[in-house]
Amino acid sequence: MRHLTIFRFAILFLSASATAADEDYKPGPDAMPKDGVPTGKVTQHEWTSQIFPGTVRDYWVYVPKQYDGKTPAAVLICQDGGGFVRENGPFRAPTVLDNLIHAGDIPVTIGIFINPGVVPPAKEGQQPRKNRSFEYDTLSDQYARFLLEEILAEVGKNYKLTSDPAHRVICGNSSGGICAFTAAWERPDAFRKVISHIGSFTNIRGGHVYPALIRKTDPKPLRVFLQEGENDLDNLHGNWPLANEQMAAALQFSGYDYKFVMGTGRHSARHGGAIFPDTLRWIWRDWKKE
Repeated sequence: MRHLTIFRFAILFLSASATAADEDYKPGPDAMPKDGVPTGKVTQHEWTSQIFPGTVRDYWVYVPKQYDGKTPAAVLICQDGGGFVRENGPFRAPTVLDNLIHAGDIPVTIGIFINPGVVPPAKEGQQPRKNRSFEYDTLSDQYARFLLEEILAEVGKNYKLTSDPAHRVICGNSSGGICAFTAAWERPDAFRKVISHIGSFTNIRGGHVYPALIRKTDPKPLRVFLQEGENDLDNLHGNWPLANEQMAAALQFSGYDYKFVMGTGRHSARHGGAIFPDTLRWIWRDWKKE
């Protein structure tokens, strides 16, 4: 009985430590409004997809004050977009973009923040069917085509967006992280900068194969940022910290331009949000030369 009590205490202690480590990550000054910094505009839209038939979704478009309508803007695309634009969320992306664009740390960038699709209920009282895992965890070019043929084409009707793949950043958390990598892996002609937070490079829909594919495929012209936490998930799909370590090792082996940041957090956006401004600085570090 005494050993069982000690074991329970150890589990509670480790759980509390993991929670405390996760909650230590908080948005910094670049995620706060600053005096004298022009404020961009965020608009919300709804989209009914043909590439993912039957699905509808919300998406948000951020346009910086510095956008002049003449020069093509760089593009930042974020999956699970509602979490990135939330005013008091872990990312606060519109404010971060305001501050970094004003400081000249990144180019004039239009942000496109997209929620995963849902299939509306067939009958009143039923729940919508979530399409997130199919869209995000599937290893194919379908999501990249959705971005190119639907979302970028639609946003491009109102704003001048770059077609240069080196000036497009695609970002996501968890399954959104592997989704971002898959889009760039499948279409490096369209997307070449990837940010993955707590990426699900595990066997949800076969994503565990990426380290092997990276090692056995000629390097693609990608720049990849990976963030992970020591206390992330370990379940039937795989071990998230180990999977991300394998990704980083494969990228290093194959000579990719990459950065891997391991923290102490859990499967949450706290760490990724806390370092988001510096992540964007790194991913765009040579933008003035490109």
